[in-house]
Amino acid sequence: MKVTLPTIYHNQAGFAALALLHAQTEQCGLEDVKIDMAKTAWFDADMCAAFGAILYRLGDNLNAVNLVNLRPNVERILSKNGFLSYYGRTKIPDQWGTTVFYERFDVEDDRYFSNYIERKFIRRSEMPEMSPGLLKKFRESVFEIFSNAVLHSRSKLGIFSCGQFYPRKDKIDFTVADLGVGIRKNVCDHIQKDLSPVDAIIWAAEEPNTTKRGVPGGLGLTLLSEFIDLNGGRIQIVSDAGYWQRKDKRTCTSPLDHPFPGTVVSVEINTADRSSYRLTSEPEGDEIF
Repeated sequence: MKVTLPTIYHNQAGFAALALLHAQTEQCGLEDVKIDMAKTAWFDADMCAAFGAILYRLGDNLNAVNLVNLRPNVERILSKNGFLSYYGRTKIPDQWGTTVFYERFDVEDDRYFSNYIERKFIRRSEMPEMSPGLLKKFRESVFEIFSNAVLHSRSKLGIFSCGQFYPRKDKIDFTVADLGVGIRKNVCDHIQKDLSPVDAIIWAAEEPNTTKRGVPGGLGLTLLSEFIDLNGGRIQIVSDAGYWQRKDKRTCTSPLDHPFPGTVVSVEINTADRSSYRLTSEPEGDEIF
């Protein structure tokens, strides 16, 4: 079986294209699946988290997965972040240090994920300046994305993560994906209502909604959303056939034509931001929380 993949950007169209890839290959078993990337003129590197999740699921269903006809620029990107090393190609050095390497974590690997985000994402020199207290809260918020994936996904296939710094675009993109039951099933089971995929994400993203008994805080995105509003970045969530985005202090949603087989949370940081951020309880800084 051969499936054609288009150009993949870090946006709704990119997630929709990967959801279509899942729909086209969902029933494959014991097949030789070729992903034809001749028309993939560009691939935003952090999207490897969602792409890798789909391909891993294909492999788990005993398919042989091959990526064919890669353009040189795309092959270089996906070799630098280590993604293609999972598919028979050699990893090449990241000379400029712009990648947050593609990784797959077992659900028990919380300590390894914590070290990974600390070394590869949060402590990057391009990140906006944060006070010690805020940095601790920011770290906890990013780690909670992993924790929620473990708690809610009910998946044994792992958690997938990848990121990329784009110096010319002044941004860092960081994405985490899982292959679990998705936000809609968790929310509908919890509140005993039949919500659409979009409405389920809206419910889950609002504080203090949560499907965790005795624990406040929705998806754990409250502080991240407040920071993104000040920083000028973006958060995207994809689960089932729902898409949610927070950008420019506004939330927009849209249904997707095909469901993603799990949940993706993607955070974009504006690295041109020269503000210094702190918590209200801390004495110095330009912006407060």
